Amino acid sequence: MPEPAPVHPVSRVHLDELSDDTGVFQHANGRRPDPRHGYCTDDVARALSVDLLHARELGWVAVAPSVERGIRFLSAAFDPAAGRFRNFRRSDGSWVDGPGSEDAHARALLALGEAVAALPAGSLLDRVSGLFAAALPAALELTYIRPRAVALLACVSADGADAGTVGAAGRSIANALWVACEPARFDPDWPWPEHAATYENGVVPRALIVGGVALGRPRMLGLGLAMLDWLLEQQVDAAGHLSPVGNRGWWPRGRSPARFDQQPIEATSLLLAAAAAHDATGSDRYLQAMEAAYAWYLGTNDLGLPVAEPSRGAAFDGLGPAGVNANQGAESTLMWLTALEVIRRRRGSGVVPARGLVGAAR
Repeated sequence: MPEPAPVHPVSRVHLDELSDDTGVFQHANGRRPDPRHGYCTDDVARALSVDLLHARELGWVAVAPSVERGIRFLSAAFDPAAGRFRNFRRSDGSWVDGPGSEDAHARALLALGEAVAALPAGSLLDRVSGLFAAALPAALELTYIRPRAVALLACVSADGADAGTVGAAGRSIANALWVACEPARFDPDWPWPEHAATYENGVVPRALIVGGVALGRPRMLGLGLAMLDWLLEQQVDAAGHLSPVGNRGWWPRGRSPARFDQQPIEATSLLLAAAAAHDATGSDRYLQAMEAAYAWYLGTNDLGLPVAEPSRGAAFDGLGPAGVNANQGAESTLMWLTALEVIRRRRGSGVVPARGLVGAAR
């Protein structure tokens, strides 16, 4: 394994450029925000999660205005009558009609759960806790695997603040996720709960691992580790670098993963899952996986091109066969900022990966 990729200072330049008083614009033309497409709850929630990570590095004063803006947005997005978050908001502040997606609801819940765990006591924490509690019942009705996984992570994040209420919901969501994923244990050729592996695949094993540890369910933990091992083994190039599944065809059962367009969300989802696996097992190979996912952003990838611009805190929208996508939208940028902070914290703990290939024999 090569020397670990360098860890860069925090830069919020591009995140600030993409944001206004309402939230973070979801799309960009090159480096410039594209207000035509407005905002989405998913990205504002991810931005709140990044703010909470940056608070540890920069201090609360530096991120407080952004944290408060994110909470205002999520409060406005919540529809009390439906118990769900709306997703798309126009640049004039109006909401696009129709219910929000399950992904948006779960992602908002996760950011709020992380805020419940991180915010100091006070009125802001009270607001966040109340919004989390109001949105939690709808999480029990989620039907898709990824939103269930994200909702379980939300419950575990918030559990320390209110173990009685959140713990019961977390167990219910964990049971539903287990029922959906458990049959994959019995198919060695395709140990995955869907007919195709598509986007943010790492969040599913991450939730099984985190949930298995938090709820004391070793079979759930084992399934999550097995799924993650399979994802890593299939998405590591022969040269030893990460080659995440692309969105030009995804990864249908019985076929090879699509090589392009590779997305930042996949690299970071694998990094976060590997971090959870390392926390659960202490195995050095998961540190290697984290480093490979991080290095993907800095050019250790199929094309040898950097996907991130660390000095601006920005990331390109994907890696295609001809190079990087020149646009630097919110999701891609937030995935880079997340990966950087997780690696910074892991390196800061003094944990250094041993030499060897990701996906080496277990």
